[in-house]
Amino acid sequence: MPLQLTNEQLKQIAARFGSPVYVYHAERIKEQYENLLHAFAGTDTRFFYAAKALTNISVLKYILSIGCNIDCSSVNEARLAIHAGFTPSQILYTSNNIAFSEIAEAKELGISINIDSLSNLRKSGEAYGGTYPVGVRLRPNIMAGGNLKISTGHSNSKFGVALEDLESILQVQKETGLHIRTLHIHTGSEIKDVEVFAKGIEVLLDLVPHFPSLEVIDLGGGMKVPYHPGETGTDITDLGRKVKEEFEKYEHKTGRHLQVWFEPGKYIVAEAGYFITTVNVIKQSGDKTFAGVNSGLNHLIRPMFYGAYHEIENISNPNGTVHTYQVVGNICETDNFAEDRPLPEVRENDLLVFRNAGAYCFEMSSHYNSRFKPPEVLVKEGQPILIRKGDQLGDLLHNQTQA
Repeated sequence: MPLQLTNEQLKQIAARFGSPVYVYHAERIKEQYENLLHAFAGTDTRFFYAAKALTNISVLKYILSIGCNIDCSSVNEARLAIHAGFTPSQILYTSNNIAFSEIAEAKELGISINIDSLSNLRKSGEAYGGTYPVGVRLRPNIMAGGNLKISTGHSNSKFGVALEDLESILQVQKETGLHIRTLHIHTGSEIKDVEVFAKGIEVLLDLVPHFPSLEVIDLGGGMKVPYHPGETGTDITDLGRKVKEEFEKYEHKTGRHLQVWFEPGKYIVAEAGYFITTVNVIKQSGDKTFAGVNSGLNHLIRPMFYGAYHEIENISNPNGTVHTYQVVGNICETDNFAEDRPLPEVRENDLLVFRNAGAYCFEMSSHYNSRFKPPEVLVKEGQPILIRKGDQLGDLLHNQTQA
């Protein structure tokens, strides 16, 4: 069984730090990373934690301590990574529709860079020639992911350079001497089917002969984690076997050895996260019973934004008679966390815990309705540690100036 925090631990944390509160289980993060290492044993593979999932500096430091590298989606994430102690050789930056000035900043930091537009590829070649190796993010025309909002590799996606523009990439390489070290794709999030990754491998390996300086094939992230009870995630053992098989076969055939990179984010931190809320109000409306909690889309937007599912538990009354509830928030929008959800009887002041709340949860929070962001707690070796204070009024006023 995967490592989990107990209901008693979660209740104690809520009593000590209040609610709503985000809680992360350090050893569960480590367990997930070690699962990857085990699945890919015997392959030349590097893993870069996709920091966009959760950037709390204490979490980043912990991820560094277990030996994982880091992938950044902005130059500020890269700066946070350096602040956390990562060295430039451990940092990957995958850009998306950015000004070239940000690539120049990343270059000055000395980190690895994946570039996603022909325009910025040419600017990089003209600025640095072959002196600074870069990666090219390609759009592989593969539809994958839980829904359109998290599918990034299809033919209508804004991400990457289209495969159809291969000749233009080669022209930039020829004219500027650009050193292309990496070919990168990221087809989306919540990818359960290993064959999606296999198709990506096939697409990229077909392109290798065009790039004499190529050293790395980067398959991005997107490994699925289970959200619904009884659901299964990506079979990473099968994925590791497939990577080993395909790259060994390619090396035997061509004599070229290529390192493989992945950027798992959700896979590493999602299941380590818990979001604890308190029930403010029980309200009956027709045949619907609403359980209104002290949170909203300002703290957890995934159900409203993606239609994402989070398992919810009533840890105050786990053995109560099961009824059906609409679990809703306190924001002046329709912020339904769950509709028609069976739960043990929910009463005012009960604690409801949202599971799988480690990835894209606090990270996407806001001050909408001028409500405070919640605290964050890291449980390490059984001890809860406050790693972000809950907001106060001054946090809402910070950076505002007098007109």
